[in-house]
This record gives sequence, C-alpha cells and structure tokens, in this order.
Amino acid sequence: MNRFFIFLFFSLIIGLAGCSSKNISTPASDLDSMIGQMIMVGFRGMEAGTDSLIVKDIRDAQIGGVILFSKDCALNSTERNIADYKQVKGLTASLQAQSSIPLFIGADQEGGLICRFAADRGFPVTYSAAELGNSGDLKAAVKAGRITAKTLSEVGVNVDFAPVVDVNRNAVNPVIAALHRSFSDDPAVVANFAGGFIAGLHSEKVISCLKHFPGHGSSTADSHKGFTDVTDSWSQDELIPFFRLINSHKVDMVMTAHIYNKNLDKKYPATLSHAVITGILRKKLGFKGVIITDDMQMQAVSSEYGFKESVDKAVNAGADILLFGNNLIYEPRLGLKAFKVLKELVREGRISEERIKQSYERIMDLKSRYHLI
Repeated sequence: MNRFFIFLFFSLIIGLAGCSSKNISTPASDLDSMIGQMIMVGFRGMEAGTDSLIVKDIRDAQIGGVILFSKDCALNSTERNIADYKQVKGLTASLQAQSSIPLFIGADQEGGLICRFAADRGFPVTYSAAELGNSGDLKAAVKAGRITAKTLSEVGVNVDFAPVVDVNRNAVNPVIAALHRSFSDDPAVVANFAGGFIAGLHSEKVISCLKHFPGHGSSTADSHKGFTDVTDSWSQDELIPFFRLINSHKVDMVMTAHIYNKNLDKKYPATLSHAVITGILRKKLGFKGVIITDDMQMQAVSSEYGFKESVDKAVNAGADILLFGNNLIYEPRLGLKAFKVLKELVREGRISEERIKQSYERIMDLKSRYHLI
C-alpha cells in the first residue's frame, strides 16, 4: 500500500473518531512525508549517485520534486543537468529510484529562447509562444505541445513549466515580450493557444503549468532581479486566460508571479499574498489544483524577505509547492534546509498541520491522476 492510501486511511480513522480526535497530531513520519512533498529543488550534476547531494535531499528530506536546467547561472556555465537524451534519461531514472514517492521532475520547456532541451544538444527545434500566436494556427500550438511532451516524456521529465499565459501588454517587457514568451496581446488568443499547447502536453501525459499568476505581461522590470511593481500597468483582463483555462478543466498547476500590485495586496507580492492566491486564484477563479511558486530565490522575494518569512508567507498564502531553482544562487542541501524550516514553522504553530495536509492531498491527487503513484 503506498503512502497516499495510508494517508487516506489514517484520515478516515481520525474522522470517524469524532470530537475526541481533535487533539490528535499527525505522526512525525507522516508529517515529514507531507512536508517533503511541498518542496521542489534544483541541483548540480549530470548524474545522481547515492552520495550526491540531491539524492541525500531526496532521502533525508523526502522532497517531492526536482527541476532540471541546461545552464548553471551561478557558475556561468553551460553544464548543469542536461547533455543529451541518454544522459538525461539515466539521470531521471536514478532520481526516481531513490525516492519512495515518485518525483515531479520538471523543466522550463516553453519553446523558442526558453528551452532547456535545445536543438544544440540533440533535441527537436521548438517555436516560441510569440511565433505560435503570430501564426494564427491553433493546430501548430497543439503540435508544439505534443512534440515538447514527447521529448520530455522520453527522458523522464513529467512536468513542463508551460505554457506562459501572460498577456503581452508591454512590448518592452524585459522578461516576457523581449523573450517572445507571450502568445498575444489579446487575452482570448492567449487562452486559445495555451489551451492548444496544453492539449499537446496532455496527449503524452505530461503535466502542464500556467504561469505567471496573476499576470506578468505588463511589467517593466524583471522579478529575477528585484522588486517588480505592476500597480499602474496591470489590468483585470490579464486574468482572462487563467479564468478560461481553469473553467475548461485543463489546468494541472498554476505558478505564481513575484509581482507586487497594491490594488490586490497593499503589502505583499503575489507569491506571498493570501489575498491573491487564496482570494483570487482559489475563491474567485475556482482553481482547486496545485499551486507552485516561481523560484523563491528570485530577488523580488529573496532580497525583500528572509528565507523563513518567505516560506511562511507563501504557504499561508496558499502555495502548495515551494520551488527553489538553486541556480541563480547555489546552496548545497537546499532541499533539506527548506524541509527543516517548514517543519520548524509547523512546530511553532505558524503553519498548521491542516494546511500542510491540504497541499499534500492536492499534490498526491495530481501524481495519482498522471499515474506517478
């Protein structure tokens, strides 16, 4: 019996016990497993031997996922996790073999410039969202998603952090428009082409992830580099692609943006905002699936808030998975660090066990639907 069904059985017993069960705490081993599933982390290495740091994090922190990169930003190197088909397939197989619960293994394979599995490493040529949108051909978007998914599934990657559904509202946006990551300046076109790309991903059983909620397309700054305020540029229609796709029941994951908008939350950026994540994404748009943060090491969060505070705020805002790329800045055993901080926050009563269980259930449901468990 796998851990998911053990958890369901345990939850049922607690529920049947009635009022007398209210003070019963989750056993430490189960809580550790649930906390670990909420962590996704990047790492260095083309292989994953039993003594590698990422395998130690899988073993010691029971982390739920990893993210692969083709380049190491901190080292300014073109070597990180991806060389060719054979190497990546071996890497992902080794990682899965070390985990008691199958891992989410993700990558940013949007197409065009944002392409971890690139043609110069033997992978198929890809088209950017802008090229697909400008073509006006929805079938091309479906085909692009299918080719992308086939590439990923063949090497053991089960999550694509795509499509981008940011509306192209600023032609000189340094992180969206300049990189050709948006399908269109028309939210309806964005929704249609993103839906086609998702259909292509789903045809090969690869998990999709909409990004960046509640919309990064109007920004004038790059949240990788610091505080990004869209108060005067963001508009409600940037929610349209999210709303339409969520209502079409096509959405597996949604990634939050580190953008600040005082009209949505006077204090916190979206990733740390209960008003944005729970208030808008969960309640207003009705999303019931997995919410993952953008990289928690991006400076819009990391330079403004401490590690522990940002973890606390993100989880209490409603995020299910905390993503640490471990690439802009590299930190050995970052998965274990995040695990220990989350566990400490639960022990201090700042994050409830019930909040952890909610995320765990959503994560395990998604893994189950894609037959990972």
